[in-house]
Amino acid sequence: MPDAPSSRGWTSPSASEPQELAGVPSEERGRISLRYREMDRVLGGGLVPGSVALFAGEPGVGKSTLLLQAADFVAAKGVKVLYVSGEESEQQIKLRSNRLGLSGRGIYLLAETDVDQIIHQLEERLPGLVVIDSIQTLSTAEASSGPGSVTQVRECALRLMRWAKARGTPVLLAGHVTKDGTLAGPRVLEHMVDVVLYLEGENLGAHRLLRSVKNRFGSTNEVAMFRMGDGGLEEVSDPSKALLEERGQGAVGSAVVSVLEGSRPLLVEIQALTSPSALPVPRRTANGVDYNRMIMITAVLARRARLSLANQDIIVNVAGGLRVSEPGADLGMALAIASSFRNQPIKPGLVAIGEVGLSGELRSAPQTDRRLAEAARLGFSSCVLPAWARGKIPATTGLELVYAPTLGEAMRLSLERRSGKGGVAEESELANLEKLEE
Repeated sequence: MPDAPSSRGWTSPSASEPQELAGVPSEERGRISLRYREMDRVLGGGLVPGSVALFAGEPGVGKSTLLLQAADFVAAKGVKVLYVSGEESEQQIKLRSNRLGLSGRGIYLLAETDVDQIIHQLEERLPGLVVIDSIQTLSTAEASSGPGSVTQVRECALRLMRWAKARGTPVLLAGHVTKDGTLAGPRVLEHMVDVVLYLEGENLGAHRLLRSVKNRFGSTNEVAMFRMGDGGLEEVSDPSKALLEERGQGAVGSAVVSVLEGSRPLLVEIQALTSPSALPVPRRTANGVDYNRMIMITAVLARRARLSLANQDIIVNVAGGLRVSEPGADLGMALAIASSFRNQPIKPGLVAIGEVGLSGELRSAPQTDRRLAEAARLGFSSCVLPAWARGKIPATTGLELVYAPTLGEAMRLSLERRSGKGGVAEESELANLEKLEE
């Protein structure tokens, strides 16, 4: 076998000489579609030739499935694809291909972990698309540390990036993440590549979210939803409807909020459960929301809305496995906790949008009109908003806008009244809530 070529020297010959920006020729090359319209949208319109994209996710979330399906779609268009696997043999990949119903024509498999041999094969075959699964398994003899170390991951990614830029061939890298959700290996890997996408979702759940956190060729913070089925991953064209399709009507401790994921508004359900605690320090559990923000909302409810939550275990969950981090979901989280504590459901067809301040005041969320349009499209009838937004947003057809200056007023307008005590809240607490605005 011929000696593997060195990774040095893959850069363009003109890179050693400075060029005036105005004199650099513009090369408009068409983007490469990766089968899914939603995936192309997250990438900014498709995969840019010569780019390096990192697909990160927890083991078993579906990274290899997604990349193999994308590779088969590209190969079906007559583009040669080289699929490099450092974790599975050719027979194992063939089994997955049969299960997904893929033809496999035009996809060339290479079970190799030596990056120098991989680049040698790339030069021999000159594919139109390269898939590396995964970057943590590759190594080079020039580095003394083991595969997956900081030095090995950085050096292997650098060599692949140099080759991709010189040949104008896109490279897709699969990468593992740690238990806390960060990319395994050096953070410098995220700075080296052009695109970083995270595939999120519970292994036992059906939904997967593809989130963009870096994109040199498009907007960031875009998100696409997929559903895992027998035939692999299928895109979900209407994520809001999919996230709410199993939501029960009139459920206590359930609130619908409208959040922005990149350029797309999504309606998600925030659930809350309060229960008297037998522990000296009550537990606080957050799934899908920021823990510190949940603690802040709980403190505001206790101090400003006068809810006796000091002896309550509080659990907050975002249905569907979505992660909500923006302040625009504060009001919905607060209403869900209050609904569970007072055992009163939120009024049917109501959506909550707004940020909660430490003094209990409500603040507006950006791009409220787009959030309202999504709520109206899905048939919601009303929306509670901060009073500051009155007169500043256009009316939305079929949606009643309810304005509240404070969290206490929003609770009064959003929760259904029930006769009797009904929950853990006492009648005196209900009276105190009505006196907050006096």
